[in-house]
Amino acid sequence: MSSNSPAAPGTPERPLRIAVIGSGPAGVYAADMLTKSEEVRAGLEVSIDLFDRYPAPYGLIRYGVAPDHPRIKGIVNALHKVLDRGDIRFFGNVEYGTDLVLEDLQKHYDAVIFATGAIKDADLNIPGIELEGSHGGADFVSWYDGHPDVSREWPLTAKEIAVIGNGNVALDVARVLSKHADDLLVTEIPDNVYQGLKSSPVTDVHIFGRRGPAQVKFTPMELRELSHSRDVDIVLYEEDFDFDEASDAAVKSSNQIKTMVNTLTNWLVEQEDDAADPTTGASRRLHLHFLHNPVEITGTNGKVTGIKFERTELDGTGNVRGTGEFIDYPVQAVYRSVGYFGSALPEVEFDHRRGVVTNDAGRVLGADGAHVPGIYATGWIKRGPVGLIGSTKGDALETITHLLADRHQLPLAAEAAPEAVVELLDSRGVEFTPWEGWLELDAHEKALGAAASEAGTVQRERVKVVPREDMVNVSRGANVGA
Repeated sequence: MSSNSPAAPGTPERPLRIAVIGSGPAGVYAADMLTKSEEVRAGLEVSIDLFDRYPAPYGLIRYGVAPDHPRIKGIVNALHKVLDRGDIRFFGNVEYGTDLVLEDLQKHYDAVIFATGAIKDADLNIPGIELEGSHGGADFVSWYDGHPDVSREWPLTAKEIAVIGNGNVALDVARVLSKHADDLLVTEIPDNVYQGLKSSPVTDVHIFGRRGPAQVKFTPMELRELSHSRDVDIVLYEEDFDFDEASDAAVKSSNQIKTMVNTLTNWLVEQEDDAADPTTGASRRLHLHFLHNPVEITGTNGKVTGIKFERTELDGTGNVRGTGEFIDYPVQAVYRSVGYFGSALPEVEFDHRRGVVTNDAGRVLGADGAHVPGIYATGWIKRGPVGLIGSTKGDALETITHLLADRHQLPLAAEAAPEAVVELLDSRGVEFTPWEGWLELDAHEKALGAAASEAGTVQRERVKVVPREDMVNVSRGANVGA
């Protein structure tokens, strides 16, 4: 190698430079695993920059999980420890595709890992889905989690609401809709969310699943949390409880399914023990329906007034078939929570059917089906929006293993000096937020919580800052009023 030739990545002359796009669990786990890999322990040097479109880190943990989930803290604490070590640089408020394009990343890094997740609602193609009062569950989650890029207002005018879906997000949506706003004050919900929920006239929230109780996709913790809501009755229906051979086999083979089925069955039995009045007289009711397939949202004058379902029955395999029996429910709002869907990334091949970056076990593919050198993916944008934290870790390990195996064939970054990308962002006027900025914002939100606690009767750990401008100003040292 001549003295004028660029040093190979990962040589003693310079570290292997890697950019990770997305600072949710998928991105942080990938970065962490790189720093702890066998190759690094054997002497390979790596330099990792983590970029996120939001001024704050943690992705869907901050903007996609209900604020009253106690397990959030454990995940956030684990991610915080990784980023707080100082060996991974964080750049918030940097948008891939505008602030930095693929050419920029390839110029400054030897490898790029996309970990952008999935934030859009999957489609539900039934008549009436476009009516006023028909909402995406993910959009509602973004609102109550204080996402900086969504409206701070939400139309909470319905007394009767349908939530379509039997996954954890559907339960989160239904629980937040039915819960009294005062009971959420102990969480980090923003003030605009509290005020919106406080004004809601809701009396009944219905959750509908297409299959039976043994085929639900939520987990025992999320199910049990439904029963913890004050002044909210859970209502079940005996005709919705059906089990076929596949259901029985699932119960026998999975403790998780067995736990959920037992919980639901026990609730039904307790309800039937007081058949004259299965409720406690609570001001709100949360109805759980199974074996309902949505076929149409009905409306008047462009607004939702009801939803029609076809009753289904199990077919012996755990799947369902229609019965030809239809039921109408009067509702004024419908929330679809049938899954998330990934968004296409500029200059990266995308599988629009699956909602993922086109890839082979984490190696991103081009239009010709060949691996694009130095480009990788992990998390939901790689495999689709399925699986929990354990799956995300396994996903990251697979991608990192391939990246390290490819390291000797990676294209050389022309401007690999760590300060070069900082100079580029500064030259473009990008107000990026560093890790130290997040620590400032974190402390600011906790101070807002302390002030709210002193002014009220409920202890609040934090109050989340919502406007992007305020988040950036706090993170970059400006004074922002509470």
